[in-house]
Amino acid sequence: MDSSASTLEPLLAFLAYSSSKLESTFYKIPGSAVVARYVKSSHQNDPGRTILELILVIFAIRTLLQSRTRADRSGKNFIKFSEKEIDELVDEWTPEPLTQPLTEWDQRDLSSVPIISGPSGPKPKILATGKTVTNLASFNFAGLAGNEHIKERAVDTLRKYGLGSCGPPGFYGTIDVHLDLERDIAEFLGTEASILYSQGFSTISSVIPAFCKRGDIIVADRSVNFAIQKGIQISRSTVRWFDHNDLKSLEDALQSVDKERKKRKAPLTRRFIITEGIFERDGEMVDLPKLIELKFKYKYRLILDESISFGTVGRTGRGLTELYNVPASQIDMLVGSVANGLCSAGGFCAGSSIVVDHQRINAPSFVFSASMPALLATSASEAITHLRNTPSVLATLQENIRALRAVLEKTEGITLLGHRASPIVHFSLRSTSNTLVVPSSAPAFDAETEERVLQDIVDDALANGVLLTRAKHLKGQEMIESRPTIRIAVSAAFTKKEVEKAAAVVKASVGRVLSRRR
Repeated sequence: MDSSASTLEPLLAFLAYSSSKLESTFYKIPGSAVVARYVKSSHQNDPGRTILELILVIFAIRTLLQSRTRADRSGKNFIKFSEKEIDELVDEWTPEPLTQPLTEWDQRDLSSVPIISGPSGPKPKILATGKTVTNLASFNFAGLAGNEHIKERAVDTLRKYGLGSCGPPGFYGTIDVHLDLERDIAEFLGTEASILYSQGFSTISSVIPAFCKRGDIIVADRSVNFAIQKGIQISRSTVRWFDHNDLKSLEDALQSVDKERKKRKAPLTRRFIITEGIFERDGEMVDLPKLIELKFKYKYRLILDESISFGTVGRTGRGLTELYNVPASQIDMLVGSVANGLCSAGGFCAGSSIVVDHQRINAPSFVFSASMPALLATSASEAITHLRNTPSVLATLQENIRALRAVLEKTEGITLLGHRASPIVHFSLRSTSNTLVVPSSAPAFDAETEERVLQDIVDDALANGVLLTRAKHLKGQEMIESRPTIRIAVSAAFTKKEVEKAAAVVKASVGRVLSRRR
């Protein structure tokens, strides 16, 4: 017994020395004391957890040390082909198409898109024919496209700053002209601040998920544009839809949400109303005073998309807030398009300083997209100055809208849609129902046949000197199916006589196409 103990004594002394040496070496490592406290606390409270963690560490070390691939280098499990057999297999292989092949109608639809030669202004030249046409397809509402003064200022900015910003706004993409434009927009609308986005589509689709999160409540119009639909989808919020531009349906939805919350005894969450000022889909206009009344009554935040109404309605183009004499501060997030209203690019969101600053670190498009080119920011600032100093532009626009509608309202076979002050005028083929957004209970219409007829009208009008376009939608991706329409964009760049003449051409084209189909 004594001999065995004396034999183990040097071994135990060595193990004790090694343990002491390892412990002293371990405690010299920065942060080792924290790890030691964690291990002691873990072992004391739950020894089983320590064993499990030790097993996981050993497994991780083993995984890192072993070979990632265990390929059979001998190749005995592979089929060996001769060069001739490989060539035959390659010749026989037919790759599957990445998308479905285009139908005859899709091919015709693509080939019918006219190509513009030179700048796209109120009177562009068609490349195929060399003819100059009246442009009722582009969103040049205030007639700012081709404005010489704006063009000169843009060229000056291009020479000073170059073309691209080469970075997102939060890093090195912000230039003084961007900050100037944000101040100009805020002062123009009468809000505390505004934030600039470099793409129009991604403006509203970034603003919504910046504020609306999972568990929040969104009450939205069924007919909102595709950008809003994507923003709502990204937010993952709970959504309640109300009938298109029906504020009675909106109030019913707000009451339903409140009753459901009280019934479930759920906590109060953030709640938003989302709609458009003038709807891109059909040109209808929302009753803003009534909308704000409901917002305050039921304690909701309001996100209003004025991509069409900004720069087109109101005495100086400030949008629905100016038209209805409503303070912009009563709208929590006022979203607009710099591309549509100011003939530049991008979009903006105006509101309180807190709302704007929150987006600078939370809005995906602002954080990850490069800033808009400096020359486009300058163009937009100059466009705001032009609207301020020349309010007659908006009066001309409204006069042209009335002139166009006066001619088309007398046209047989079509139905005009939208508000009488809307700069976009939709018309569909006349049917028993004049509703653009078709409810699920309504009988299905032949969309393809109507699209073909409308495209014939577009082609006939182009042949006679007027450029039109059908309203295009993403089939199978949008929430609702709309009746096919032709969308006319009225511009202040034309005189009243020019608009009446163009409207007469459209009327004649409708008559010729429909008469051939009778």
